Parts: sequence; structure tokens; C-alpha cells
Amino acid sequence: MRSFLKAIIRPFIYWYYWILDYLYIGFWQLRAPFRKGSIETYLQPSWNPAHTQIILLPGIYERWEFMRPIADALLAAHYSVHVIEGLGYNAGTVEQAASIVEQYVASNNLKRCVIVAHSKGGLIGKYLLSFSKEKEQLLGMVSLNTPFNGSRYAYALPFASLRIFIPTSPLLTLLSKEETVNSHVYSLYSTFDPHIPGGSALVGAHNIQLPTYGHFRPVKDPTV
Repeated sequence: MRSFLKAIIRPFIYWYYWILDYLYIGFWQLRAPFRKGSIETYLQPSWNPAHTQIILLPGIYERWEFMRPIADALLAAHYSVHVIEGLGYNAGTVEQAASIVEQYVASNNLKRCVIVAHSKGGLIGKYLLSFSKEKEQLLGMVSLNTPFNGSRYAYALPFASLRIFIPTSPLLTLLSKEETVNSHVYSLYSTFDPHIPGGSALVGAHNIQLPTYGHFRPVKDPTV
């Protein structure tokens, strides 16, 4: 009887978290550009290129400000956090984004970098770990809710920028062949992700399923 009730209630619970997820992203996308502070804030109090550097990579249609809860936590832990303003809303291709990040790393002479990414940002991160001319400067990546294996929902999406998430897309097929870098990836993902029903486990990576629900809301979760 208990399992029967759970089977009935579960869809309503998922819909509840789905709605909360969209309300969260809508609120923060509108608020993010107006929050006080600048990118220089995250390079304080003293930026030392010899120390481990954090490169923040947001998801698709997200500005870097969306990841401020994570950036603030890293800053409080005395890391220098680099945000790439050139990514804008991160609507370009993964290859274009990787090139922008690569140029930033080279022009700022960054060493010992760790990528911290959300969603599509994790695909950009893996592309950099695999193919970038600056990959020797990248120690690894911590990603949150990244569709390494795509999402079946992407088949129904009309926009080219979103169809890269089709499980058989050329990009995901290319990245799936680059398994040697997976051991340098920590893939964190929610117990329920409305956008990535198959989860974000990556073969050979350090996969950590979190007691969080949603695709966007976990960005502010202390567990993350």
C-alpha cells in the first residue's frame, strides 16, 4: 500500500520541484545583472597567479552572476574566482565558448586552474580539458547538473543552441570519446533534475548524487 501511494504522489512532487526550479531561474535571471559587486571583487584580497585559480562557467542562457552563490562561497574560502564576461549569456557554441576561456587563461597567464561549472558550462569545461591549447594549466573540473550524456527532451527543442543536448549530437559524441580526462572531473548532480532525467553521471569521473531537487535551484544549496 505504501509503495502504491508513493507511485501516485511522486509525479506531483516532481511537478512541484519543476515549478520551483523555473520560478527560481526566472527570479535570478532578472535580478542578477542588478546585483551590486563586480568581477574584481572575486580576485580579492590579493590575486596570486601561483595559487589555485577558479574559472567559473555558467550554463546556457546564464550570465556569470547566476552562479554568485557559488562564487561567494569560494571567495569566502580564499580562492580567486575568475568570471569570463566575454561569454555573455553563454548562448554560443561550446567551441566558441572554449576559445573565449582559452584566450582568457592565456592572456592572464593563469596556472593551476580548476573549472567550476553549471550545466552547459560542464560541457565547455570538458572540451577545454580535452582539446584546449591551455589544458596543461587546467587541473580538473567540478560540475553541477551537466548533461554529459544529453537529455531526451532536447529532441523536441527547436533551437540549435539547445539541440547540442541531444544524446547523439556530434558534440556529445565527440566528448564521450575523450574518457582520459574524466578522472579529473567531479560530477555533482541532483536526485531529481527536470531537465536531465537520465542524470549527470560520467563514466570514469567522481560522480556524486546530491540530496537536491532541480536543475537551477541547487546552485544556491549549501550542500553543493
